[in-house]
This record gives sequence, C-alpha cells and structure tokens, in this order.
Amino acid sequence: MVSNKWKAGILAGALVLSSLPSAFAQPKPAGSDTKIKHVLLLSIDGMHALDFENCVNGIPTINSGAPYCPNLAGLGEHGVTYTGASTSKPSDSFPGLMSIVTGGSPRTMGIFYDVAYDRSLDPPAQTTGNGVSAGPCVAGAPAIGTRTEYEEGISIDQSQLNGGAPAGVDGGYASLDPNKMPRDPSKNCAPVYPWNFVRVNTVFGVIHAAKGYTAWSDKHPAYTSVSGPGDGTNVDDYYAPEINSPVVALPVTTPTGIPCTPIPNQVDTSDYTRGFQNAQCYDTLKVNAILNEIDGKTHDGKRTAPVPALYGMNFQAVSIGQKLIQKSGPTGGYLDAIGTPTSSLLEEINFVDVSIGEMVSHLKKSGKFDSTLIIITAKHGQSPIDPNRFFPIPGTSGTNGQAPSDIIASLLPDSEVNQIGPTQDDLSLLWLKDSSQTSNAVAMLEANAVSAGIGEIYSGPALNLLFNPPGLAPKGDPRSPDIFVESNIGVIYTGSARKLMEHGGFAHDDTNVMMLVSNPSFDAATIHSNVETKQVAPTILKALRLDPSALQAVGMEHTAVLPGLELGE
Repeated sequence: MVSNKWKAGILAGALVLSSLPSAFAQPKPAGSDTKIKHVLLLSIDGMHALDFENCVNGIPTINSGAPYCPNLAGLGEHGVTYTGASTSKPSDSFPGLMSIVTGGSPRTMGIFYDVAYDRSLDPPAQTTGNGVSAGPCVAGAPAIGTRTEYEEGISIDQSQLNGGAPAGVDGGYASLDPNKMPRDPSKNCAPVYPWNFVRVNTVFGVIHAAKGYTAWSDKHPAYTSVSGPGDGTNVDDYYAPEINSPVVALPVTTPTGIPCTPIPNQVDTSDYTRGFQNAQCYDTLKVNAILNEIDGKTHDGKRTAPVPALYGMNFQAVSIGQKLIQKSGPTGGYLDAIGTPTSSLLEEINFVDVSIGEMVSHLKKSGKFDSTLIIITAKHGQSPIDPNRFFPIPGTSGTNGQAPSDIIASLLPDSEVNQIGPTQDDLSLLWLKDSSQTSNAVAMLEANAVSAGIGEIYSGPALNLLFNPPGLAPKGDPRSPDIFVESNIGVIYTGSARKLMEHGGFAHDDTNVMMLVSNPSFDAATIHSNVETKQVAPTILKALRLDPSALQAVGMEHTAVLPGLELGE
C-alpha cells in the first residue's frame, strides 16, 4: 500500500539520522581525501542546458562569437557539466526546488505544484491572499479536501516585501500566517506549515542534525519548505523577500551597476516580475545575502555567523527575461530555435553571470574557494524556446467558448470551480470531485483536444506510472491529480498578454536545464548521459562526507549521486 511505503521510507531515514555522526562538530581525520567543507547551491530558474551551452561557448551573433558568460565559463574550466539534466515532473518551482533538496520526485515528496489539492486536509481558517477559501475543520472527522497553496498567499501580507513580518524583520519564518494554511483534522486541525507539507526530509535537515550551519534564500517565505519535517529550524538563516510584492525603491546597486533607487522600471510596479531591471534589483537582495554569508555574517550583514556548510539562492532574472512582455519597451525571450537571446534576456543572463562572479571573488578573498563545491542548476526550464511555436490559449477557447476547466467544472471540487481553477501553465493538473468520473472527464477533454491544444492526457494506469494512484489512504494518494494534461509544444494556458513562455510540463524545453558542479580541484568534463536534478541532494551529502542514505527519498527511490565526481569517502 502507498501509505506503508511512505512510512517505511520515513522510518528508515529516521534510523539513519539517529545514528548520524556529527561531521561538523568533530574535526576531519588527518589525511582527509576531500577538501569540501561548504556547498554553494544556486538555481538559475529557467536556465536551459542550451542557454548554458550558448553562453559559455559563444554564438556568432553575440559578443563576436566569444563567450558571454565569462564567470560561468571560468567555473566550467574546473567543473563537470551535465548536458542531459532533467528537472522534476511537473517542472514547477515548488516541486523543482524540493526535488533538488530531497532527492525525490513529486510522487514521494507529495508536492506537485505551488497550488494543488489534498483530499486528506481541510481548508484554512482564513481565506488566503490568492483566494483559497476558508472552511470548516472538525478534529477527528473525515477531511473534506482543500486546495493547497504554498506561495505568497500564505504570508501575513503578500503586498509587503517582507511578507508582513513585524517591523524590523526582513521576512522568512516570521512572514507566515498559520491561519492561511490547510489544516489536518487527524492532528486536531493543526495548520500544515510548509516544512511539514513535504513528506520526506531534506539536505538541510540532515546537515542540521550533524551540527552543520545552513542558510537559504528564495522568492517566497513559503519556501521554508526546504527545512523539511520538524519545527522549521533546519535552515539556520532563511531569507525570502517576496517577489510578487509591489516594487519599491531598494537601497542596493546591482552587481552590473544599476542603482535600485529610484525604481529602474516604473511603467509597471505591480511586482518584481514585470520589469527586467526591477527583477535584477530584487535578485540583488539575495545576492548580497550570499556575499554576507560568504564573509562570515548573517544574510543581513548585521551579525557574525559561521560560513554555512550548505547555502544558496535562486535567481529569478533569467526566468523573467525569458517570458516577460513588458508594458512598454523591449520584449524578452529568444530570437530563434537555437536559443539566441533577445537583448533583454541577454542582459538578465549577464546580470546572473556577474553576480556569480562576485560570489567567486568573495570566496577567493575569504580563502573559502578551494573548500567550496559550487553546484549550479535550475528548478525548471521554460517552453517554448522557439518563438515561432508560442501559442497561448486564453480562457475563452474550446468548444462553445469553453476552456477545458469549464467543460469538466461539474466534476471538480468546489474550491476548483469557485476559486482559481485547475492548476495550469503549459500543463493542466485536474483533481475531480468524484474520481469515478475520470473516464468521462477524459472523454470531454479528448473531444476538445484540438481547440484546447492538448498533446497527451494521462489518467488511470498511465498516470499511475508517473504518480501514486489518486485517492485516499491506504489505497491512494490524497495529493495525486486524477488527470494530467500535457499541452502541445508551445501551447500555454494563459489569458495574460505579458507572457512569452511558461513551465510546468514535461516538454524538453521545460525540463532540460543546465547543471554544473565545480571545484578548483576538478578537471573539466562533460557528461552527456541523462541525470536528474534530484541527484543533487545525495551529491551534496556525499561532498560533505555525510551519508546520502540519510535522505528518506534517496532510500525510497534509489537516487544516485551524480556521476563523474571524485568526492572522497
């Protein structure tokens, strides 16, 4: 039974953790064959393997054919590059991030999307900022099911850069509002915090248990999920300015020299994703946090702290450069199918490269460069790279003016019908009110496949090869969708006039991302065999001389350390 597999894996991981040596509290043995004491983990969201190939080797129409990512190219001279790296499936930020830090897939983690559904939980006590309605919860009673939201909508105030945390606090744990989280009737209706929503432990939990100091910076306070099950304290220094808050002037200058006071892009200041330079200013907050941590301080630079054993951040700039159509001014994206970036995207890539160069410079100045393993990958890609394949389908398409979500609305849970609809980008995840109606719902979708841009529909046995069977324990997984719809290449489900690309689906452009593992002791190598971003997690532990099998998902999915690395024993 599904639930028994989860329990067995979690128990096995707990037993390993209970006997885990305190690798950071004790000195390394003399003659240690590894110098790695720190891991710097970076996600350049949206960065394809093709983007990395182009920018470190050059393409004729840019920079006279010379590489336009000199800092990434420099790391590649002493790094292993993986051209066949694949993200989680679905390739959304939430499962993408959690796969990197758990070593597991959505099936095992129980994480499918920022906004999803859980049949075993009840609604939050208060309606979320993005419209998941409050509802009843009766302790000990069967759950009624609820949408689950782990993004900006569960913050105290998503309109604030610090998520509504008390004055003087810059966000993170203190920004979360437990009243906006789904509740568990089997646990006296306790709110399900982000770190307990994930079913398995994370690298931060393993390292923290071994007395290692950890830090992470991301785009939502809700991504404290990286801490993993427990009390939420496995990340010692968590920083998450809210990317979807209104833009304000920031007291920083980007590594490329753009002052962020006044606001660079003032045409649309709804949030930081709507202006190319505003996105760079936003990311600079997190870049500065990393620089402070390299220099032996907390992320805000106010206190002395150990240089973390594991730390890192995600960049949003490239993702925004790939898909944004600004209200005025230049457009992002690509010029052709070989990934030639527009001038706007090129600027974002250059910003990220210079930012990473700043990190390398600080590592060298602090004497930490040789002892740091740098891992650079991406939570997700974006689709389509080829601008000629882009085909948005707004909510007015389909038979008789109906979108796919309208056609099957009567079969969906109330929260799906009356609030924010099915989870859709260049995919559609559907949770049905009555799972016995799955075949009828599929027939409705098949009848409208052409107008809805549907490429493939997964349900029943086909879906069970991807995820656990949908349903309630012990026979089913309360979080698995009943139907997964993959769109045709280039089709994204959106009514927005400001998107050129999206992610989430299984397309090559969605899932094939850059991956580089670098240290000065490495010889340059390129590995073309297929790997997965979930292999980063056990690789981190191996590098820090901790046991990869301490990760529950690694044991459950037999996730291997990345090949081609000499990390010692």
